[in-house]
Amino acid sequence: MGRLYSRENLVRARAEWRQRGLKVVFTNGCYDLLHPGHIRLLEQARSLGDVLILALNSDASVERLKGPTRPLIPERDRAALAAMLEAVDAVTVFDEDTPRELIAAVLPDVLVKGADWAHWIAGREEVEAAGGRVLALALEPGYSTTGIVEEILKREP
Repeated sequence: MGRLYSRENLVRARAEWRQRGLKVVFTNGCYDLLHPGHIRLLEQARSLGDVLILALNSDASVERLKGPTRPLIPERDRAALAAMLEAVDAVTVFDEDTPRELIAAVLPDVLVKGADWAHWIAGREEVEAAGGRVLALALEPGYSTTGIVEEILKREP
């Protein structure tokens, strides 16, 4: 199974996985500075199915969401790093502010976000309308990219 997918190739792969009866799980985020909280969420998400898709915000999308000092790591490198993770089967990049259109095209069996997004999960309506499940998983306490960046900036040289 390839790891890095264009949107079109991911939609084709999803159709193949559906034909093979594989349960597909989808999650997304910036994953700007990979940390243990990310890894544990991805491992939990992967345990919910046979294939885990990780959709990464593009550099432009991250900047719109997080501000002009982000991303810290370019999308090409974030995607390559994510593709190396054992829990992740497929990585794609989306440029929109939310992955709603991508989710509607892929229609995963399970849509997962961290509990910090439980109040609003993009793609919820599409996935539930297609009979899928939407889950907000608990986050690993003490880990957030923004918190890590703030801690680094507070440290004295």
